[in-house]
Amino acid sequence: MAERMSKDDMRIAGPSAGSLLAALLCITSPLWPVPAAAQKNNATPNFTSDTTTAWFPIGDEFRPPASGPGPVTFDKRYPYIDNGAARRGRTQPTYRIADLTNPILQPWAVERMRKANEEVLAGKVPFRARERCYPAGVPAYLVYTLAEPVYIVQTPKQVTFINQGGPEVRRVYLDVPHSAKVAPSWYGESVGHYEGGDTLVVDTIGLSAKTFVDNYRTPHTDQLHVVERLKLVEDDKFMDILITVEDPGVFTAPWSAGHRYRRAQTASFSEHVCAEYNVDPFGYDILPIPTADKPDF
Repeated sequence: MAERMSKDDMRIAGPSAGSLLAALLCITSPLWPVPAAAQKNNATPNFTSDTTTAWFPIGDEFRPPASGPGPVTFDKRYPYIDNGAARRGRTQPTYRIADLTNPILQPWAVERMRKANEEVLAGKVPFRARERCYPAGVPAYLVYTLAEPVYIVQTPKQVTFINQGGPEVRRVYLDVPHSAKVAPSWYGESVGHYEGGDTLVVDTIGLSAKTFVDNYRTPHTDQLHVVERLKLVEDDKFMDILITVEDPGVFTAPWSAGHRYRRAQTASFSEHVCAEYNVDPFGYDILPIPTADKPDF
């Protein structure tokens, strides 16, 4: 498994038009839905997308947990308003200003995020992975885009997530342990298993500190450990996701958050190559679009 991960993480970012095809070809089994026998035995939830449906995020914010420490959200003095909410409310969208009073943040993280807040308040455009064609990392992958569909492909050995908005491809290897030594990479190493007939549990380590935890530019170290529980609900029309996050290098305690996706009709998959369609008419080149040192194949 370590060899497969190293091949996957040789891709830096800004995939070429052929890289998604290459990613799909790396799946070791044909693209088929969950086996009928497994569905009949209620042993494996069917997250697989088909030719007419995909998973769409309901917002690009993590939801706070019912109790206990939760994720960083916006500073209430500067409410975050996304484009859709702005249209509905006939107001202006806003950039995110992080709430630095969240007790999960260690002092050094607060100071780093304060600088990012100050830049936004001064009129600068904040960095966001999707807008600059960077990989999202984990758990930020779950809130990477606001409206782009996510396709899920399940095989007996692997679950593959494809966010059309990059495209960004993430792989979860089933029923195997973590490698003895995991080198940090954009999406780390994710291993998973099924529970209870409706839940996929994913455990991820080895995440590069180049990414952020969320859309508030919350940093992390290479000690980051994320567990996701993806569960089908309401006749499989929705997917609820509960995440738990630990990183003693930046957080004062483990914290949790939720997110929800809906299964909805979509057109056939179309590859949106971020680096080729990323237009900057206003000159806000806050961070160069990354490029690979060599072709994928």
